[in-house]
Amino acid sequence: MLFGQLEKLNRESMLVDPEIARQITAKVLHLIQTQEKTRKEIMSKGSSGMEVILATLEVINAKNRAHMIGVFVSKGGTGILLQLVISASKESPPSEEVMLQLHSVLAKVGPKDRKFGVKARLNGALNVTVNLLKQNLQNHKLLLPCLLVLQVCLPSAVNAVSLGKNGVVELMFKIIGPYSKKNTSLLKVSLDTLGALLKSKTNARRAVVHVPVLLYIYHDWHRNDTCHRHILIRKGILGCLKNITNIKLGRKAFIDADGMRILYNTSTECLPVRTLDPLINTSSLIMRKCFPKNRLPLPTIKSVFHHQLLRVPAGGPVAQLYNQPLGVDDVVDESDDNEDAEAENEVEEKDHHAGNDDIETDINKLRPKETHSRPFEELKIYERFFMELSEDFQVLNFDNPKRGVTATPAAPKSHRQIIVPTAQALPLKNHTAAPLQGECPHPATVPPLDLDTINITKDQDGCGDHTHSRPHPGAGLEQELVQGLERVALDGAGPQGGGGGVNKHNRQSPILAAGVAARLGGEGEEMLAEEWVPDTALLLPLHDPDLYVEMVKSTCSVPQFSEVAYPDYFGHVAPTFREHILERVYGVQRTKIFQDIERLIHPNDILDKVVYDLDIQSCPVIDGGESLKFNSQFESGNLRKAVQVRKFEYDLVLNSDINSNHYHQWFYFEVSGMRVGAPYRFNIINCEKSNSQFNYGMQVLMYSVQEAISGRPRWVRTGTDICYYKNHFSRSSIAAGGQKGKSYYTMTFSMTFNHKDDVCYFAYHYPYTYSTLKMHLQKLEALRTPQTYLREDVLCETLGGNSCPLLTITAMPESTSNDQICQFRNRPLVFLSSRVHPGETNASWVMKGTLEFLMGSSPLAQSLREAYIFKIVPMLNPDGVVNGNHRCSLSGEDLNRQWQNPSPELHPTIYHTKSLLQYLAAIQRAPLVFCDYHGHSRKKNVFMYGCSLKETVWETNISATSCELHEDLGYRTLPKILSQMAPAFSMASCSFVVERSKEATARVVVWREIGVQRSYTMESTLCGCDQGKYKGLQIGTRELEEMGAQFCVALLRLKRQTSPLKLRNHAHLLDVESDLMETRCKVSSNPSTYLLEDEEQSFMEEVDYSAESGDEPDNDPNTADNHLSDSESNKHRDSLT
Repeated sequence: MLFGQLEKLNRESMLVDPEIARQITAKVLHLIQTQEKTRKEIMSKGSSGMEVILATLEVINAKNRAHMIGVFVSKGGTGILLQLVISASKESPPSEEVMLQLHSVLAKVGPKDRKFGVKARLNGALNVTVNLLKQNLQNHKLLLPCLLVLQVCLPSAVNAVSLGKNGVVELMFKIIGPYSKKNTSLLKVSLDTLGALLKSKTNARRAVVHVPVLLYIYHDWHRNDTCHRHILIRKGILGCLKNITNIKLGRKAFIDADGMRILYNTSTECLPVRTLDPLINTSSLIMRKCFPKNRLPLPTIKSVFHHQLLRVPAGGPVAQLYNQPLGVDDVVDESDDNEDAEAENEVEEKDHHAGNDDIETDINKLRPKETHSRPFEELKIYERFFMELSEDFQVLNFDNPKRGVTATPAAPKSHRQIIVPTAQALPLKNHTAAPLQGECPHPATVPPLDLDTINITKDQDGCGDHTHSRPHPGAGLEQELVQGLERVALDGAGPQGGGGGVNKHNRQSPILAAGVAARLGGEGEEMLAEEWVPDTALLLPLHDPDLYVEMVKSTCSVPQFSEVAYPDYFGHVAPTFREHILERVYGVQRTKIFQDIERLIHPNDILDKVVYDLDIQSCPVIDGGESLKFNSQFESGNLRKAVQVRKFEYDLVLNSDINSNHYHQWFYFEVSGMRVGAPYRFNIINCEKSNSQFNYGMQVLMYSVQEAISGRPRWVRTGTDICYYKNHFSRSSIAAGGQKGKSYYTMTFSMTFNHKDDVCYFAYHYPYTYSTLKMHLQKLEALRTPQTYLREDVLCETLGGNSCPLLTITAMPESTSNDQICQFRNRPLVFLSSRVHPGETNASWVMKGTLEFLMGSSPLAQSLREAYIFKIVPMLNPDGVVNGNHRCSLSGEDLNRQWQNPSPELHPTIYHTKSLLQYLAAIQRAPLVFCDYHGHSRKKNVFMYGCSLKETVWETNISATSCELHEDLGYRTLPKILSQMAPAFSMASCSFVVERSKEATARVVVWREIGVQRSYTMESTLCGCDQGKYKGLQIGTRELEEMGAQFCVALLRLKRQTSPLKLRNHAHLLDVESDLMETRCKVSSNPSTYLLEDEEQSFMEEVDYSAESGDEPDNDPNTADNHLSDSESNKHRDSLT
């Protein structure tokens, strides 16, 4: 009766009610489970009951598949179907129709049952399916559902290994074959099943011998599928190759079978057809993975410069570096296959909730310490840095308008010869004497260029006036200009100079770009009028080239730099035009990768010519004739080696941080000898981070000397075809912290130069040197008003012998009355620091904005000084900045991971800065706000990291009572204020979670040990903004300095909220704050600001910066496939730290 009802439902399939069918099948199920006689009758060969049940399932699946399959699985239906397979297999021969229907249903039900693969293996149904395959290779109708069932079972690693042992891999190669118009659906499923099998490394090893066959089949399908109707089959073949090449044996077999050339040629032919991008992407991934690993072209990965530490840490990377035996090749890749055998035992699958394992879960570590770790007697020596807390001002004459406090400048250090590269240094055609063998040729002495009279122009239209740089008949003047821009040696002492003085520039008729433009008139041309333009001093009040040179002379560097980079000497005027985040051109990364692959396919086209090498200390600049010339031997410079790969392509290698063998990211170097209009490509080949904002619109910085002498001295964002991806240069396990098989990354950009005989500088971000800081501090002293209290102390001396300045800024008391002195001493303190990481130069530009605001003469600045006492360490890592490091100090360690237990010998700036804070905590004067300025390489906007017990606990699974989680929410106030008034600031990007890996940072230690609730790290993007009025723009020095000033204004509002009655000019400040918040949303006519609130245009491609589906080739192959950068996507991904 029940079967009759089911048959009726099947006949009325268009009107079937799934609920009625469910009730009937439930009754059938009950009978089968409770009555053995009924079960045998249904399973008997002559019975039609099984066919009726399976047909009913097919109808139900078609009508309401998702819901009904779920119900069926939850009621144990999968186990019954698998048992039916076993029962049906015992018939001799098995019913083909029953097996077909059973496997068809299992293929649809199985994906909804997470334990399907385990159940199928344990009850023997999996072996039944394999035997059906072996016995029915020509029965395509039965093969298809059987293969689909195998696919459902393959996510289990044990099943994959078991099937491989049972000969299924070899079986698949009997099913797949060359191009054919028949049975394409079966071939597609077979390839997918084979691809799933080959995710097991054990099975991949079995398939290595079939690599030539797969390559032949792929080429045959590529050649014959001219209408591209079978892209999925071609992609399936590539998927099998991709999984086989996850092991070294597979990669070797691929290379031996000429796979690189086959995939390169087929991919090149596919490029014109956009729909074939999935094939190109997978082919590119395979080729990159199989590209033979090369060693970096270096004798050692250790820094080319060495600073001997008087005390070597007991453990860690620095100790390993010093203990490394002589003669060890630390560049070569020591990785082996490192392939673990697949576990033969089934591992129970568990639910893994996505979470951050780095979050601190120990509540005791999330509470501030109640006891101080150092006795007060040790800290009393720091009292001298807080004279303002005991100053009575009795010696000051308050009637004298020049009153104020300032530190006595330290005695200048011994001077040395400094070379100012005011422009290109080109060798003269005729030398008076040939250089000695092994020496570098030096340019002849030429009259110095008078830089003080070079004029500056500011673009009004945002494009710049390039009239001065156009070719003109006055070629003789151009040659005269080139010769006049030779490097000028500034002797510390000379026959006429006296002790330690600087030889002043000759004030004789300079050769100016504007003058050249005015004299361009030739035959038939009118003379161009020379325009008057303002001097740089009006635009750069804190910059003085001569003062900068004096600061350089007292700066100590490990390489003993004797040159000054032109941008640092002459200064930078922020451009007035907008610099948009670069829109990524579709296919750019793929093109770059194919050019790299061509190196292997066409090795005779590669020059491999070294043109710059710091490892050759006697002569790093190698004259290459028509090659570019490079230089990085100046303060903050970083470029170790340059290799000319093709006529206009160069591989660049960055130097490691001193006393380290890694941290390659910061670069700053000079290029000259370029051809106008030539398409140059630069590849920085030893980057280490797995992703970069260069993949999301960030451009490199360039400073053109020709542009500067034409009146536009500025760093500008430049470069096209920029991308960042994993390359074929291997990182040794020594450089990768013991990890094997790691690779470096390439940051590549293309550049076309606009000026002949130019000298250009390229940098990771806007450079800001230690000498620049010293110059700015001296210039800030000139801004001090009589109402300003400014004191500059030397906190300590660094390992390299440089001074670490400590600034104290506040307002002078109005009189010496007790009330005024008491108010002065009791002002809350704000402690600021910056530039602990040398490569984060944007932090210094933000600090510059803060210092200029604090020293300003506006009522707002005066009110801020009256509200707080500021303690500022503007550069925590002078040595790293000077020597071109990216992350570390001369100790080879990240100083922002040393705050828990800093060493006075190895980390003096951190040790003494922390001691200052400990002293303040000991005298009950802990700062109201502590903020450490940083830069962020992987996120946009400006944002803050803070510390919160409650928010940290919320991100974990630990249980805590409300009493344990009690805390004041005041830590959110300052970031919230900034989000309301600072256009670059993003509250959504802020985080207040404490992570284990950050427990030794300044932010966390000051919060926990000093007890500062408002302890922050303020991160500024290296790229740009994706929200607010700067949305879609790359960030510049103007925006960074503005951020520093806005931080000060936010502190004023914070003061007003905490003690509104004590702040002067209360009404005035309310108006100012209101205006600041309104301007955040208003559209301005200022051409330098982009204020449209449109959605940021997303890139046309989703970026994949790795060469494999996983992080490394020999990692778990079961990870999902990643698309390469050229797969079309509407998403714009920012990779977090």
